Amino acid sequence: MHEVYLSLGTNLGNRRRNLHNAIRLLEKNVGSVVLRSSFVETEPWGFASSHRFLNAAVKVVTELSPHELLSATQQIERAMGRTQKSVDGHYHDRIIDIDILYYDDITIADPDLVIPHPLIGERDFVKIPLAEIRDSQTHR
Repeated sequence: MHEVYLSLGTNLGNRRRNLHNAIRLLEKNVGSVVLRSSFVETEPWGFASSHRFLNAAVKVVTELSPHELLSATQQIERAMGRTQKSVDGHYHDRIIDIDILYYDDITIADPDLVIPHPLIGERDFVKIPLAEIRDSQTHR
């Protein structure tokens, strides 16, 4: 089994329901969601939009390989209605975004998958929820 940390974000539709649906689909298609952060409302990052984001982080225990995990998260995004991915730093509004932050303690630098996620340190909307679930593990 592998420990994976994921970032979730949404700024369209019923954002709270979108995050709950994404977590439910992760449980069904990826593995057991063992920790979930609070939902954090944030401004869009990297583009202008009038729609604020709702973000969260989850820890999942999975049997999937890193590339299988990437495929599964992209399938969840499509199933929830996401029609386009951000490419080359061009971001846009979205129903759901699922990013792989960490997968065990491995490093991957493939054209289609980079782990740890290279922009963690620049994104408070990732760092804050991630710190919440990581801190909860050390205070048990």
